[in-house]
Amino acid sequence: MEWESLVVPLGSVGREDIPLAGGKGANLGELVQAGFPVPPGFVISTQAYAGVAETFDIRGWHEAGDAESIRNALASAAVPAELRSRIESAYQDLGGGQVAVRSSATAEDLPGAAFAGQQDTYLGVTGADAVVDAVRRCWASLWTDRAIAYRKRLGIGPADVRIAVVVQSLLDADAAGVLFTADPVTGNRSHTVIDGSPGLGESVVSGLVTPDHFVVGKDGSILSWTAGLREVVLRPSADGVRPETGAATGKPILDQAQVAALVRLGTDVQAHFGRPQDIEWVLAGGTLFLVQARPMTALPPPPVRLNAIQKRAASVLLDYLPVRPYPLDVTTWWRFGPAGLMLNIAGGLGIRIDEAGLLPEVDGVVDRFVPPMPRLTPKALTAPVRILSRARRFDPAEWRADSRYSEYDAAVRRLRSADPERMRWGVLLRVPSAVAAAITPITGLRADYLPGSALAVGRLLGLLTVLGKRRLLGDLLVGAQTRTTDGNDALLNLAALVRDTPSLRAVFSANDPADIEEQMATLDGADRFRTEFAAFLDEFGHRETVSPVLASSPTWSERPVVALGVIAVLSAEGPDRGSPASAAERELLRHPLLAGANRRRLVLRVLERAREGIRFREDSHFEFLRLLPPLRSALLEMGRRLSGAGLLAAPGDVFHLRLEELEAIADPARMPSAQAVRLRSAVRVRAARRDELASVKLLDFSQIYPSPTGGVLVQGSPASTGVATGRVRVILDATAFGTLQSGEILVCPYTNPSWTPLFSRAAAVVVDSGGVASHAAIVAREYGLPAVMGTGTATSVLETGQLVTVDGNTGRVTAAGDGEVGSRPRG
Repeated sequence: MEWESLVVPLGSVGREDIPLAGGKGANLGELVQAGFPVPPGFVISTQAYAGVAETFDIRGWHEAGDAESIRNALASAAVPAELRSRIESAYQDLGGGQVAVRSSATAEDLPGAAFAGQQDTYLGVTGADAVVDAVRRCWASLWTDRAIAYRKRLGIGPADVRIAVVVQSLLDADAAGVLFTADPVTGNRSHTVIDGSPGLGESVVSGLVTPDHFVVGKDGSILSWTAGLREVVLRPSADGVRPETGAATGKPILDQAQVAALVRLGTDVQAHFGRPQDIEWVLAGGTLFLVQARPMTALPPPPVRLNAIQKRAASVLLDYLPVRPYPLDVTTWWRFGPAGLMLNIAGGLGIRIDEAGLLPEVDGVVDRFVPPMPRLTPKALTAPVRILSRARRFDPAEWRADSRYSEYDAAVRRLRSADPERMRWGVLLRVPSAVAAAITPITGLRADYLPGSALAVGRLLGLLTVLGKRRLLGDLLVGAQTRTTDGNDALLNLAALVRDTPSLRAVFSANDPADIEEQMATLDGADRFRTEFAAFLDEFGHRETVSPVLASSPTWSERPVVALGVIAVLSAEGPDRGSPASAAERELLRHPLLAGANRRRLVLRVLERAREGIRFREDSHFEFLRLLPPLRSALLEMGRRLSGAGLLAAPGDVFHLRLEELEAIADPARMPSAQAVRLRSAVRVRAARRDELASVKLLDFSQIYPSPTGGVLVQGSPASTGVATGRVRVILDATAFGTLQSGEILVCPYTNPSWTPLFSRAAAVVVDSGGVASHAAIVAREYGLPAVMGTGTATSVLETGQLVTVDGNTGRVTAAGDGEVGSRPRG
C-alpha cells in the first residue's frame, strides 16, 4: 500500500482526480487550485477506503442483500496504524479544533448524479480519535439503503463506486446557505438564486429552516427577496453542533455588497467549471467561503424566446416529440427517417433549417427542443415553378405505379427478411446505412407527389370558398380511405369477433391487456382470433406506439398488448358514430349552383382528387414506417451483443450511444479495456442525465399555448366542433389504452395514428400538444368528436373521473354538473 497517497492536502487534487478524491473532494481541490476562498482541509483517499474494505466480504454481503453487515463492519473497522497516523498528522496541521468530515463518493457531483445527501457528513468533530471514527462512519454510509437504491436507479454497480472523505476546518458561520448560478425552477441563466440563514449551512441544505430567498441579476442587483423564518440556528459547540431557537428579524441575512460578492463568486465558479453550479457558501467573520461546488441537476433548459413562426411550428412538431430523444435516435431514425425526409424536401425548395440547432445536447443528452426558424435561400426564388411543374407531372393517385415505389418496396422486403441474430458484427453495423439508402426512393416520391396533393386540396378549398361552404373542408377530406383507416377498420373487425365469441368476450371484458395477451396463447375457441390478429400485426404492426420519428419507440408488433388494449375498448358496447363526410357531401351537393348533373360530377371529381391527395400523404407515411422494424431489430441486436459482452447492463441501453460510437466498435467480445471504460461511462452519465431530466419538458408549453382564464380549467385550440360532457380519462401512453370507457373524455399528452381507434368510443378528446392539422384533430373531425388541441397542461390539470364539458367550438374545457352528461350538436 502506497501510504503517501492515502491522505493528501485538499489543494493537491483537482477535477481530474475523482477516482482518488471523489466528486466533492476533486471539486473542492479544483477550487483551491483556482484561488477561490475554501476552508483548509485534506482528503482521505478512496485507496484508504479500498485498503480497509478489501478485508471484508463486501461483494458477498451485497449480493445477499445484507447491507447492514457492510455498514457495521466498516463503522468498526480496524484502521491501519500508518493510515491513522497520517490522518492524525493532517488533522494537527489544520490546527486541531473542530472540523467538518464529509463523504466524497467517486460517482457523486457528476452530470445527472449529484448524490446530494446520499452519504453522511459530520460537523463539529473534535480530536484525532473522533475524526478517525467519523471517517469510518462516512465509509459505512456508502452502504446505507438509500445510497444503494440511488445507485441502483442510476445503474451504478457496487464495483463502480468508492468513497473518499474530506476533512475541513469548521467555520463558526455568521450565515450560510446555497447559491445556484441559474434559476433551478425556470432555468433562467441570467438569474442567480441564493438561500441563506444564520449559523451553519446544514440547517438550509437539510431543510430545517425556511431560508431567506434572493433572486439576483448577474450584475448583483437584488430582483426579489423573501424573508426567511429562521426557525433554528446551528452553532458549533464543545459537543459538536448545538441547535438554538432562531427568530425572524424581517431583515435580509446578507447586505447588498455581500449578495453582489456571492454572485461574482458564483459566476467565476461557473465559468471555471463551464456549467451552472450548485454552491454551498459560508459567511464567517465578514469573509465569504465556499465549502462545496457541484453541477446543478434537474436544471430546466434555458428559456427560448419564440417568434410567431416558431410557435406555429412547435404546435405541430411537438406531437412528434412526446418524449426526449436518445442519442441513437438523433443519429439514426431522426436523421434519415421522417424528420430527415422533411428537412431534405424543405432544402430542395430553398428552405434552410438548422438541423443541429433543433435538438441541442448537454452531456450527450438532448437538452431541449428549439422550434425551427426557416431561412430562405436563393433557390427558393424558383421553388414555385418547380412545385407547379411537379404538381402537374405527378398525380398522387398514381404514386404506387412509380418505379421508385417498386424499388423501395423491394428494399424494405430485403431488409425485413434478414435475421440480425445471424449477422456478423460488421454486417450488423451496416444495417442503419442500408435503411438510410432504402429511404432515398420514397423521399423522392414524397417530394414529387406532395405538390399535387396540396394543389388538389387547394382546388377544393377554392371551390368551397366560392360556394360559401369553406367550413365543410375538414369533414369532406376525412372521407379518404387510407392505410390508417384500413388498420382501424381491421381493429374494428377484430373487436366484432370478440363481441361475437363468448369465450373471447369474457376474457376481454374481465382482464387488462397484459393478462389478455397471456391468456390468448392457450384460450380454447380463439384460433380464428389468433390467426386474424397475427395477420393484423403482420400488415400493420410496424405502426409506432409513441413517435414515428424515434427509433427507440417500440412498434405494435413488439408490444401487441397495445393493440389488444384498443380491441378491448372497441369490443365494449357503446355508441357507434358515422363519419361526417357523407353528411357534408350531401350538404355540398344540395347547393343551388350545383343543380346540374355535370356540375355535380365536376365537384365530385375535385373532391376525389383532394381525397387522393390526403390518401397519398397518409399512405406514403404509413409505407415509410415499414423500415422502422428492421432498423430497431438491428439496433437491439447490437444492444444484446454488447450486453452479452458485459458492456451494457441491458440491451435497451444501446440507445444511450451514438451511431458513430457503435461503428467504432470492432468486436464487442474483444474491446480494449480503455474503450470499454469510456463506453460504460458514457452510458452511465447519459442515463443519469436523462433520468435527471425526466420531469423537464423539451419545451415550455406556456410559450406556445394559451393560459386558461375565468372559470376555464384548460384552454387550447378548437380543432373539431361540438360540445360534449363526460368523465375524464387521462391516458399517458399506449399501455393504458384498455382503460378507456365508452363515453369518457380522452385526455392525453400527444397523439399519433396509434391513438385514433380510441376515438370511436370517446365522447371528446383533449390533448396537451398538437394543432388543427394533427392526426388527432383530423380523426376527431372524422368521428364528429369535439376536440381541443394544444392545451399544454390538460394531463396535469384534469384528473381521471372528473366531470367536464369540452367545447370544441371555443377550445375550452370547464367543470360540469352531474346532470349535464352527453353531447350537443356540432357547429
